[in-house]
Amino acid sequence: MKNLIIPENYKSELNLHDTQVAIKTVKDFFQQSLAGRLNLLRVSAPLFVKPESGLNDNLNGVERPVSFGIKELEDAPAEIVHSLAKWKRFALKKYGFSQGEGLYTDMSAIRRDEDTDNIHSIYVDQWDWEKIISKEDRNMDTLKDVVRTVYKALKKTEKYMAIQYDYIEEILPKEIFFITSQELEDMYPDCTPKEREYKIAKLKGAVFIMQIGGILSSGERHDGRAPDYDDWELNGDIIVYYPVLDIALELSSMGIRVDEDSLKKQLELAGCQERAGLPFQKAILEKELPYTIGGGIGQSRICMFYLRKAHIGEVQASIWPEDVTSAALENGIQLL
Repeated sequence: MKNLIIPENYKSELNLHDTQVAIKTVKDFFQQSLAGRLNLLRVSAPLFVKPESGLNDNLNGVERPVSFGIKELEDAPAEIVHSLAKWKRFALKKYGFSQGEGLYTDMSAIRRDEDTDNIHSIYVDQWDWEKIISKEDRNMDTLKDVVRTVYKALKKTEKYMAIQYDYIEEILPKEIFFITSQELEDMYPDCTPKEREYKIAKLKGAVFIMQIGGILSSGERHDGRAPDYDDWELNGDIIVYYPVLDIALELSSMGIRVDEDSLKKQLELAGCQERAGLPFQKAILEKELPYTIGGGIGQSRICMFYLRKAHIGEVQASIWPEDVTSAALENGIQLL
């Protein structure tokens, strides 16, 4: 229970039934806004992939995927996806999308090694989206323009929910603030990465921390990133300040994806050059896949944020330690 934050005098403004209605309201409105602004088409996506395809997200490289044997394939293994970061790029080509067009999908995952708390669960649900861009558009200006577009959808959703529910006040600032992970380290050199995120999020309200994955001047990384989807020079996280819990809350991780040059460089930096032989990575190196930008946006995270909930378990069904469930119930936090 050490990771459970219990806000003082917390009381959910919605009962369980009305919370379900509100969750659907948030999801319907936001995904329509996002898809319209980015020109995205909803597609179907896999829950599991073959390990040898190279399509699963390796996250930080230490998380164990949930796997199972398939009877019809002589018990050959399949893995529950960690995310669809790589699959989406492959799908854009397979489904015949053109430059300027993109896709989004509902992604569900199980991250068995996740340390759970108020905002983390072993069940992950997010909108995974991906859009084709030109090689010339692989730059910081493109990244910032798309971040601003995503942020406008977040702002518009908050305004809509504030109209629908009178207890919700608009707290997102008008503009999102941009800063690199190195600039953030220089700003708060004596803080941990998470402490830096909290300080800048509370100061600015909403921030996009850029260039995540590489080594900073301190010799450490701001955060881990797999070397074979985001370009570490052209990526980042959208983080907002969440007053209900007094925390920095990450809503989205996104970025321009690796091209043949950045993939080769990052595989070398990560010491996993052997991945270059996997089908997905090989297709990038041989320039067979489109250049893209994409990201993931947490569905439960944004529902929690807009509905001003104290725990992610109030907007998604998952499994929690028994002491957490008991303590939550005693303090007015109703876990689904």
